[in-house]
Amino acid sequence: MDITGNSFGNNATVHQGNVYNHSSDGTSDRCLADLRPTDPRDDKIRLEKTKGGLLRDSYSWILENDQFKVWLDDDDPQGRLLWITGDPGMGKTMLICGILDELASHTRIKNPESKRLLSYFFCQGTDLRINTAVAVLRGLLYLLIDQQPSLISHVKSKYDIAGKSLFEDANAWTALSQILIHVLQDTSIDDTILVIDALDECQSDQAKLLDFIFQHSSLHRVKWIITSRHGLNIEQKMKDLGSRILLSLELQENETCISNAVDAYIKFSVKRLDSVRDDEDLQDDLDKAMRQKANGTFLWVSLVMKELEHVESWDVLQVVDEIPSDLKEVYARMMKQVLQLKRENPVYCKKLLSAVCATYRPLSLAELGFLSDLPRGISEKPGALRRVIAMCGSFLTIRDDNVYLVHQSAKDYLFTEAFETIFPAGVDKCHHSLFSRSLQGMSEALKRDIWGLKAPGVLIDEATAPDPDPLATTRYSCVYWVDHLYDGISDKAQTQIRDLDDNGMIHQFLSEKYLYWLEALSLLRSISSGVRALNRLEALIVSACIVTQKNSCRGLMIG
Repeated sequence: MDITGNSFGNNATVHQGNVYNHSSDGTSDRCLADLRPTDPRDDKIRLEKTKGGLLRDSYSWILENDQFKVWLDDDDPQGRLLWITGDPGMGKTMLICGILDELASHTRIKNPESKRLLSYFFCQGTDLRINTAVAVLRGLLYLLIDQQPSLISHVKSKYDIAGKSLFEDANAWTALSQILIHVLQDTSIDDTILVIDALDECQSDQAKLLDFIFQHSSLHRVKWIITSRHGLNIEQKMKDLGSRILLSLELQENETCISNAVDAYIKFSVKRLDSVRDDEDLQDDLDKAMRQKANGTFLWVSLVMKELEHVESWDVLQVVDEIPSDLKEVYARMMKQVLQLKRENPVYCKKLLSAVCATYRPLSLAELGFLSDLPRGISEKPGALRRVIAMCGSFLTIRDDNVYLVHQSAKDYLFTEAFETIFPAGVDKCHHSLFSRSLQGMSEALKRDIWGLKAPGVLIDEATAPDPDPLATTRYSCVYWVDHLYDGISDKAQTQIRDLDDNGMIHQFLSEKYLYWLEALSLLRSISSGVRALNRLEALIVSACIVTQKNSCRGLMIG
């Protein structure tokens, strides 16, 4: 049958065997772009690179694990959910990356002829964009539709009415959960595998996500893999869910496999260490010393290797001997080293650490340099800023000019044991400082036609940032300044903020830079974030007015 020369309308799908050709009028492309929080495939690559690469010997044991094989091969509806749990640093994320690589070749992600779809999502508690239940659903849907474009019809029926707000407003969870159910029940697909890593790092609507998984874990033709640290909410829900396979990395039956995987990672890492590259005997001694202290924890090995990068060959064994086996003690040692730095360097490091901990997504070097209020001799010189970041022990890591906390457990430590060190005046004061710096930066940088586009009617898809980008230091601030204002209020019930006063800094900013701020948001494709910020700001102002009126009445009554 010859179908050349035929017209299928503005938004049609041609289905021939397992090959799907989707003809779009452009709205489908916009819908898919708006749906995407991040591309989970890019997140996977970033995580692998940040952790030093994916070593097959560190995860291949799972492929022979009896519980994994039962989950993979058995069609019993009581075993469609595999839950992998383990303590921080035991390699759950890299294990998932390895599993995904093995599954991908048997799914449409890598094999267009396959009838099976694979979708996954990496939750990260340190990034507001990918630590919510709504973001999880968006990411899963995005990858499913990217593999089979015809599935976008389930989204577009609502998107054509609501636009991008479908994915962001108060009803986003309700709409997206219904859409995902319809997609999974679509008769045009056979089998689907859904993978969610670090469920414990889902910080918004985690209970809703758990309930969704609970209710649909036995759905026909759908299998799930979930990883998490131990947590009461998740563990209780999984106990209630009888139809699941539990794979605990701490169990004695898996101890040998985990230990062998960590040993392989140690051997791989030691061979890459420059200071011992030409000394096989020292490599063997270092390998043995690290095996004795690793306790089945990949993160411990990674942190130690990062410190050994700056140690001479004759000192490596002594340094390993000095480093504790317990992760919290390792972090405490790193913090002690930061505080023992000379001159003002401990102050600079604490400013960086507090800014990274308090912000809602990973910052670029330019953003972090400005927001952390470092001297210009550091903040405006990337090389100097990188050196100060390196002084922060192994708490921070840089990837593609963005700065990340090395692990969620590092953030947990900084917010607990090291809280008074990092936030001596309280985290609310840090948020208010970030708000003030944001407003200052935007007031200085924002102007009319900031990208020099000349033509006001240029389409956003045709707009490109100049080099250097005048918004480089303020991209984050344009989106999140109101959030920091809100979180900088120590007592939400007694909202009285001088910043909200007439002729205060917010009033002045909006009077002088409001249109330029909207222009910047448009260039950053974040207009919806601006709407949310204004709604939140309005709520703060109303709350402040109510408090002021109550205080005035109280004053009159006392008088």
